[in-house]
Amino acid sequence: MNQAFRLAGDQFRMAAPKLTHKQEVCRLYRSALKLTYSWVVSRDLFLEEAASLRSQFESNRTASPAACTRLMEDAYSKLNEYQHPDKYCVPGMPGGSSFMRNPPLPLSVCFPEGVPEEVNQREVNPDWVTKEEGGYASGSGQVVVDFTKKNMT
Repeated sequence: MNQAFRLAGDQFRMAAPKLTHKQEVCRLYRSALKLTYSWVVSRDLFLEEAASLRSQFESNRTASPAACTRLMEDAYSKLNEYQHPDKYCVPGMPGGSSFMRNPPLPLSVCFPEGVPEEVNQREVNPDWVTKEEGGYASGSGQVVVDFTKKNMT
């Protein structure tokens, strides 16, 4: 891109919101829990690891601001070090083993003589949630599944 396009784009690009310390710690804790669940899928073991993780966070609750900065940097580097190559996702969601395994048949196939009035004729998205007008970001009525990021737009 040339300089004119970069300048035009910079005018409309929003700065990342400044998070409070509490919000940063909450996001870090949640990321750590998700990462732990990727490595330890057994629920019993996960609960033990989550309790251990919580005690680590609680033990540093009253740390000084300088110590908090150092602890946050250490925690982020530890998160990056232990990233899972294939994060756990719910089997029915994009990237899961059961995603669209048994999609519903069209009602015209089930009822060749016409769909009875008492049959629920709702349309569903690939994550089995009822379709709503403008439900996903695309707004065109189509759902795009990105298997590399394991999400839908």
